[in-house]
Amino acid sequence: MKNYLKLVEINENSITPKYVQVINSILRGVESGKIVKNDILPSVYDFSIALETSRNTIERAYKELKKLNVVNSVTGKGYFISDTNFNQPIKVLLLFNKLSSHKKIIYDAFAATLGNNAAIDFYIYNNDFGFFKKLVLEKIDSYSKFVVIPHFIDYPDSDYTVINTIPKEKLILMDKIDSGVTGDFGAVYEDFENDIYGALKQLLDKLSKYQTIKILFPEQSYYSKGILTGFLNFCSQYTFDYEVLPSLVNETIKPGTVYINLMEDHLVELLEKIMLDGLSVGTDVGVISYNETPLKKILLNGITTISTDFKMMGEKAAEMVLTNSTQHIAIPFGVTMRNSL
Repeated sequence: MKNYLKLVEINENSITPKYVQVINSILRGVESGKIVKNDILPSVYDFSIALETSRNTIERAYKELKKLNVVNSVTGKGYFISDTNFNQPIKVLLLFNKLSSHKKIIYDAFAATLGNNAAIDFYIYNNDFGFFKKLVLEKIDSYSKFVVIPHFIDYPDSDYTVINTIPKEKLILMDKIDSGVTGDFGAVYEDFENDIYGALKQLLDKLSKYQTIKILFPEQSYYSKGILTGFLNFCSQYTFDYEVLPSLVNETIKPGTVYINLMEDHLVELLEKIMLDGLSVGTDVGVISYNETPLKKILLNGITTISTDFKMMGEKAAEMVLTNSTQHIAIPFGVTMRNSL
């Protein structure tokens, strides 16, 4: 029996589910010729012990491989490679800057749209340019598609130096287009400047009962400066008093003010401050939150959100993977009006 520990790898740093990592490793072994037809696979028990993972992980991997007709089983004899002549799924390296509620919506839609047509390896690089660079350079020859959300804190203007090393026929940018990235590549993105301007314009009637609009925009942040540009343009155009706040540390909440938050932590902190001061959300103080999530539907009878259609973003990115598209698609940005304004 082959030493499958040399062929099958589980990376604890990867967000890709372990059973999918097992599947991808076996498929890569078949593709490279290291695993051939009629090879006997380890038992579920032996494999789970050797890989230090659960039996359920191995059982699910074998079940999915059977659906692909790569693996079969015989009662009493175990699992074996039944066919190596199959359509190889597209190998995708998916790189997110962080994990959040709306990023999960993107991932779920992306994975569901691809289905069994692609093998996804999923990593979170935590806005760390060094880790991102290491991942890309190590894996640049191992994948047919790189789908990247490019947000960095330490090197906000130089990420393109690494992204440009990815062959453009392999590259799909998601959420943001970096102006330094050259060539023909696919992209599904937010138009940050025009998105926030248009959203606030839709809310103009509700905003008119307030005197001041304040946006919480951290100084050390990966958020696009286009958000600030659109916000400032709106306030200037419609003569609102405004302020850009790096944090709420020294903020005194006053009636007649609307707050726009980008970070979920800021939303919680803001709502706590408002309630501690005995003020009413939606009457004394307005709240607008970036990015729609299920919790905001019910929090304090509903928080008004301005948000990209993240489900569509995931779906469109997956369609680009399947069609090798190099289109640039701006994802619609919408307003969900609730009681906080």
